[in-house]
Amino acid sequence: MPMAGQSAIAESEGTIPATMQAAVYRGVDDVRLETVPVPQIGPSELLLRVHTCGICGTDLKKIATGSHSVPRIFGHETAGVVAAVGERVREFHPGDRVVVFHHVPCRDCFYCQRKTFAQCETYKKVGCTAGFEPSGGGFAEYVRVMDWIVRQGTVRIPRDVSFEQACFLEPVNTCMKGIERLALKAGETVAVIGQGPIGIILSVLAKRAMSVGQGGDFYGHVGPQADFRGGKDARAYNRGQGADLNGSLVVTSDLYPQRLTISTSYGLGNSIDASRTDLVVAVRELTEGRGADAAILAVGGNGLIRTAMDAVRPGGRVLLFAQTVHGEAMFDPGAVCMDEKTLLGSYSASVELQQDSVRFVMGREMDLERLISHRFSLSRSVEALKLAAHPQPDSMKIVIQPGGSEEGCRA
Repeated sequence: MPMAGQSAIAESEGTIPATMQAAVYRGVDDVRLETVPVPQIGPSELLLRVHTCGICGTDLKKIATGSHSVPRIFGHETAGVVAAVGERVREFHPGDRVVVFHHVPCRDCFYCQRKTFAQCETYKKVGCTAGFEPSGGGFAEYVRVMDWIVRQGTVRIPRDVSFEQACFLEPVNTCMKGIERLALKAGETVAVIGQGPIGIILSVLAKRAMSVGQGGDFYGHVGPQADFRGGKDARAYNRGQGADLNGSLVVTSDLYPQRLTISTSYGLGNSIDASRTDLVVAVRELTEGRGADAAILAVGGNGLIRTAMDAVRPGGRVLLFAQTVHGEAMFDPGAVCMDEKTLLGSYSASVELQQDSVRFVMGREMDLERLISHRFSLSRSVEALKLAAHPQPDSMKIVIQPGGSEEGCRA
């Protein structure tokens, strides 16, 4: 049972208050700033004082569709400072800077044995809460981190790494999982549809996976060592289209030219302005008429599934990364059967990639902070969620900063 906060080992900076501010989900498109009790923690738990929490598209969909019971406090891309620890916690101490995952699998069940961790019943239990039904809790001043997350899902932030960089840990892990699922090979062409923050991260990781000498052990089985039977001619043609030296080519597309400009700053130079150019035609022109070897759909909704399928060659693969709401979609079944195209999905993070994602984020292999366009104080969290739900050409990653020093600022 949770114990009173005063029974825990509290932070030395001051007394933990009895109440706090939080953005509380109350129904479809109904989020309110409310005063709620600071969560009490158990003997094996910790209390996190939130500094920065990124807004994730999955939370926005839950708010927009009313798919979850009320009330809840969402937010799971959470970085902050340990405010208090339970009497049995030895690994962490008040004042530690940490980022937390909100899901951890059991590693023993039917699905975990088959490495389908997101389908594990333990994984589906949310281990972080700011009150009410556990739902992440990052859109609040304090978050209770439960025992199994303390043991397996809490990561220290190095002193030279910002909270903003660190809050990308979970989304980077999900992107790594998607790239692993796609099994990219050196010399292939990949089309990434959508260049929001997730689309750019996926594009960078795709390029990394196919580049010689990049990726370490994680990418060893999908990188340059893998046998790509597209042949030297395809690789040579790709190099003529601006590909890497090994013939690998990442093609990015978006409706907003501003996002393509940001994408280009990360070394992703083969961009298509989808507001002016037919993506499928452009990709085929870059690939001798075949189509891409793989495509990643990094935007929500089902309207572009057919486009992604049309953009890949016979025998190609399409990864659905942002289709997190059940429904119906139109696509050509003949493309799967006769053209032998493969439709794949990837959802949430992989515990097996936790250390790889930590190295990538904490080692600053990618400057993720540059993806942040807007920073909002917790007092403006409702405004932040509305902007994230209705992105503008100049909006990218939006974060809520209950403990931030740049509250309410644009990047």
